[in-house]
Amino acid sequence: MSQYANPDVLVSTDWLAANLNNPGQRIVEISVDPKLYEAGHIPGAVNLNWNTELQDQLRRDIASKETIEHLLSDRGVKSTDTIILYGDHSNWFAAYAFWLLKVYGHQNIKILNGGRAKWLAEESRPLVTDKPAVTTSTYKVSGVDESLRAKLPEVLAAVHGRSANLVDVRSPDEFSGKIIAPPGMNETAQRAGHIPGAKSVPWSTAVKENGEFKSPDELREIYFSRAGVVETKPTIAYCRIGERSSHTWFVLKYLLGLKDVRNYDGSWTEYGNLIGAPIER
Repeated sequence: MSQYANPDVLVSTDWLAANLNNPGQRIVEISVDPKLYEAGHIPGAVNLNWNTELQDQLRRDIASKETIEHLLSDRGVKSTDTIILYGDHSNWFAAYAFWLLKVYGHQNIKILNGGRAKWLAEESRPLVTDKPAVTTSTYKVSGVDESLRAKLPEVLAAVHGRSANLVDVRSPDEFSGKIIAPPGMNETAQRAGHIPGAKSVPWSTAVKENGEFKSPDELREIYFSRAGVVETKPTIAYCRIGERSSHTWFVLKYLLGLKDVRNYDGSWTEYGNLIGAPIER
C-alpha cells in the first residue's frame, strides 16, 4: 500500500486485528445492508445506517452538519479521533462515509482495505454481536469543504465546455441506457443513458476479487491509459445515487493523487430526471 499517493488512508486487516483497542480510534461499519452489523461486526465497531442517518430524510440531500455532529457524538467520536471505516460490497458506503466526513472536515479517516469480506472470507477474523460500551462525546464540525462535492451547474458546465473529466462508474448496461438501475433496485430516473462526454469506468474495476484495491499501476492503466481520464483536468465522478461514485472519488483523489476530484452525489437520480438535459446512449 506504500505506493499509493496517500497510503495512510488505508489499513490492512492484519493491522486492524493487531490494533483493535488503540486509544483515540473508533471503528465504524457502514454496509449496504445495515442488518449485517447486528448479525456480527468487528469487535469494538459501532454502526451507521447510510439510508436513515447519512441522508436527509425529508430533502434529497446529504445529512446536515447538525446531524453529523449528533451522530458522531452519539457514537462517542471526538474530532481528534482516527475513524476506521469498513463495510460490505467492497466498501461502497465506507467510501461514501469517508467522502461525507471529509466534506464536514474530519481529518483522520481510514478505510479497511478489503472491507468486511476480506476480514471474514480469507482470514476468518472474529465477529461479535455485542455492541461496544460508548461514552458519548460533544462532536463539533470544524468546517464544510464544498470543493469535494459537484453540483448540477458544475456538471452542466463540464458537459458544454468539456472542462472536466466526467467518469460514469455505473455498470455498462446503465451507461448504455439498456437499464436505468441495477437489478433489484428502484428506478429513480425517468430516462436512461449517460451524461454526454462521460467515460465509462465501472467502480468495481478498481478492486480485486477479495475486495482490496488494485495496485497503483493497475489503477493508472484503468483510468488514465484505457479510459483516457486526463490527470491535469478537474474530474467529476457519478453513479445513480452517489455511493458507487464516492468509491471512485476515493480511488482517484487518495490512491492516485488527482488534485481536483468531486463526487456528484445527485448523480443519475438527479440528471436523468431533468427536463431538456442532454443525454447520450
